[in-house]
Amino acid sequence: MLKQERADYIRVRLEVLYPETPVPLDHKDPYTLLVAVLLSARCTDVRVNQVTPALFALADEPQTMAKVPVPAIQEIVRPCGLAPRKAKAIRDLSEILVREHNAEVPQNLEALEALPGVGHKTASVVMSQAFGVPAFPVDTHIHRLAQRWGLTKGKNVVQTEADLKKVFPRGSWNKLHLQIIFYGREYCTARGCDGTVCEICQTCYPNRKNPVLTKKP
Repeated sequence: MLKQERADYIRVRLEVLYPETPVPLDHKDPYTLLVAVLLSARCTDVRVNQVTPALFALADEPQTMAKVPVPAIQEIVRPCGLAPRKAKAIRDLSEILVREHNAEVPQNLEALEALPGVGHKTASVVMSQAFGVPAFPVDTHIHRLAQRWGLTKGKNVVQTEADLKKVFPRGSWNKLHLQIIFYGREYCTARGCDGTVCEICQTCYPNRKNPVLTKKP
């Protein structure tokens, strides 16, 4: 298969496997999604969903969160790891939203990336899942699978994102990035598949004998 043929097959197959793509992080609006995605850095979605009910019971909009002491936030988000940094970022970005954005999450990638604790991936998730703007957030699952499937040779998520945007239709990006994550968690895991085991890896490379060594981001 050529690269585009692999991409076309993968898109069709994932649509069959995952016709519905619920957002894994529990939230009620763009602000609570932003906070949840920030907390998910180096943490599982399951753990984040266990923590956010208590956090959002304390404050679930920027005006209130901006007044909460950082130590109080930190105590709640501790199970997510990197608690001091994440707690300060949540409080600081809430203050900025109130001061500079009328307490609203901006629908602009650059403005999101300017917020404390919000990198390109987090901003892309919010743009795609909160506002429906086409984006292709790349996490470790997507980076790993894109290499196993021969869709990128990128050594970092920036290059992987650019390569995936070239082979998949723009209108499919928002759904497809979740579908790839779901598949990576269920079938093409870091330890359960090395590029030779799961259905998609075998279909894309039926003659592959050696494991694929993933270039880590």
